[in-house]
Amino acid sequence: MIGLSMRHLLYFDSLARHGHFGRAAEACAITQPALSLQIKELEELIGASLVERGGRQIRLTDLGAEFAVRVKDILRQVDDLGDLVRARISPVLSRLRIGVIPTVAPYLLPRFIAELTALHPGLDLHVRETLTPRLLTEIDEGRLDAAIVALPVSQPGLEEVMLFTESFLLVRQDSQADHPVPDREALGAMRLLLLEEGHCFRDQALSFCDIGRRQPREWLDGSSLSTLVQMVGAGIGVTLIPEMAVPVETRSAPVAVTRFMDPQPQRSIGMVWRRSNPLSAGLTRVAEILQDAARGKALEAP
Repeated sequence: MIGLSMRHLLYFDSLARHGHFGRAAEACAITQPALSLQIKELEELIGASLVERGGRQIRLTDLGAEFAVRVKDILRQVDDLGDLVRARISPVLSRLRIGVIPTVAPYLLPRFIAELTALHPGLDLHVRETLTPRLLTEIDEGRLDAAIVALPVSQPGLEEVMLFTESFLLVRQDSQADHPVPDREALGAMRLLLLEEGHCFRDQALSFCDIGRRQPREWLDGSSLSTLVQMVGAGIGVTLIPEMAVPVETRSAPVAVTRFMDPQPQRSIGMVWRRSNPLSAGLTRVAEILQDAARGKALEAP
C-alpha cells in the first residue's frame, strides 16, 4: 500500500489499544492533533474509515477492528526481526523488557536487577509491574519480552521456566504469637484480609482456606501486602503473605509470623515468554540469574 508507514501502524495500534485520542497520543509521546492527523492520513491512504469519532471514547469500525488485529501482528513480527538481528549479532542481551506481578516485584527485583546489570553492563532494561492477565497480553502483543508470574499459566505458545517455590505464612497480631496455628477450617472462619480482585495471590489464599470466590465476605480487600500487614498490626484481622515478603513487610508492624503445619500452602513462581521469541537463549540465561537472585532471598524458618 503506497504511502503506508510504520508510524501510521504504531499510532493506529496505540489508538486501538487505548480507545482515546488523548491517551494514545500521550503513550506515543506526541500531541493529540498530530496523532489525529496521522490517523486521518491512514484512512485516506486505505480509502475507508477505521474509527468512529464522537464523544470521549472512540470506537473502531468493523474494518478498523480487523485492521487492528493485523497491525498488532505486523508490529510484533517487526519487533521480532529486531530481536533476531540482535541475537545473531551478539549473544549478549542489549535490551530486556520484563514484567513482574506486584507480590514479587518489591522483594526480588532489587537483587535481580543488581546481578543482571553487573553481568550485562549497558543493558537497556524496562520493568513493568502489573497483574498477570495484563502481563500475558503484553507478551502476546510483543510489548514485553518476558514476565515473572505465578505458575502455571498454561497458555499455548508460552515457554514456562520454574524459578522457585515459596510458602505462604500466617500474619497475626503479636499478642497472638503463642496461639495455636489455625487449620484451614479455622482460618476460613477468621477475619481474613486479602488483596483485591485480580491478584493471583488472592485466589491462591482463598483456595488454601477453601473459601469460594463468590462466598459473601465482610473482610478488607487491600491493594498491597503492606496495607494488609499494617491492618493486621492494628488488630483488624489476619492475613497470608508470601515468604519472600516477610522481611520487608513485617519489620515495622507489631505482628507475629507463623508457618502452617504441613502440607504448607505454597506457590510456584516462574518466568514465561513466547516460544517464538528470537531472544529465547538470552531469556533462558535471565531465568538462571533470577533463580540465583531468589536463592539469595531465602529465609530462615520463623
